[in-house]
Amino acid sequence: MAKSRPAAGGGRWVEVDPARLPRWLAGFRDRHGEPAVRARDGLLVLTAADGTVAELHPPPGAAGAADLAGFLASATAHRRLGLLLARQGAAAIGVADGDRLVVSKVDSWYVQGRTAAGGQSQQRFARRRGNQAAAAASRAADLAYRLLSPAAGELAAVVTGGDRRTVERILSDRRLAPLAALRSGRHLAVATPNLAVLRQAVHAARSVAIHLPAAGG
Repeated sequence: MAKSRPAAGGGRWVEVDPARLPRWLAGFRDRHGEPAVRARDGLLVLTAADGTVAELHPPPGAAGAADLAGFLASATAHRRLGLLLARQGAAAIGVADGDRLVVSKVDSWYVQGRTAAGGQSQQRFARRRGNQAAAAASRAADLAYRLLSPAAGELAAVVTGGDRRTVERILSDRRLAPLAALRSGRHLAVATPNLAVLRQAVHAARSVAIHLPAAGG
């Protein structure tokens, strides 16, 4: 089943597994009429007979295409993806081969939460918390280097998720420059990283993201 969520600025996003895309497209035609198709900035824009628009974004690591046949071929092609999900106190890192998670590691580290009113000196607390966050990011970078770097030459893309600031901090490690260069523009919204979240992220990372600017779809 396709997943749907509101889009910033209006409309909604629909995430469709590549294998289910032909079925979704058939439903789109049935509801709105045969669409005109044009390529734009790596996307495919479908404009149906009734004016409904659907913008198809290729999955991470897939090439853009000028027509639906090429888009489908690229979206369903076998790829290996790196996954880096992180929040300040936890990280989940893995390699997906197609829809299978073949390498994975999850770890967590203590980062002090916010103080209650009337607690210790705010400056001292902020410094301690900052040091803990930096140490956690460093350990997450070690983990990413150990798991993802050996596979870097085989990865079509690296897909990130979680807290953007924490992810940026991890990828700023010089050892991870080859991985940072493979980073996809898609960033996943995920809960605190664990193995279940990492497995779900494989499917989200492989999906075709479809933007429906209006309410139809």
